[in-house]
Amino acid sequence: MDVVGHAKTLDEQIDLLSQHWNDYDFFFIHFKYTDSTGEDGNFEAKVQRTEELDAMMPRITDLNPDVLIVTGDHSTPAFLAAHSWHAVPTLLVSDCCRTDGHTSFGESNCRTGELGQFEAKYLMSLALANARRYTKFGA
Repeated sequence: MDVVGHAKTLDEQIDLLSQHWNDYDFFFIHFKYTDSTGEDGNFEAKVQRTEELDAMMPRITDLNPDVLIVTGDHSTPAFLAAHSWHAVPTLLVSDCCRTDGHTSFGESNCRTGELGQFEAKYLMSLALANARRYTKFGA
C-alpha cells in the first residue's frame, strides 16, 4: 500500500484520489474526525464531520468506482465519549450488489440491510468479490 501525497484536509484527500484514480486498483481514505469528535463526547461536531464527509460523496461517486465501501473501524458514540461494542454501519455498493430497499445509511438500516452484521475480517473478501476479483467465492 502506498501513501499518496500529504493531504491535511478531506478536500485535499479527495483531490489526491481524483488525481491518482487511474494509478491504483484500490483506495483507502481515512477520515479520523468522526471518531475523535465522538471520543470528545461532542455530538454536534460529530454530526458536522459526518455531514462534511457526506458532502464529498458526489465527488467520489463521480469517479464511478467499481466498488465503494463506507464504514468505520469501530463505533464511537458521543454519548459514551469512547470506543464501544456497537456494530459499525457498512455501506457496500457495486454493480453486482443485491438491493435491499433501504434508501439511507445509518445504524438501523445497516443492521437490517443485505449485508446484515458480519465480522470486519470479512470486509476485504466482500470488496474483492464485488470487484469480481475471485473466480469462485468461498471455495
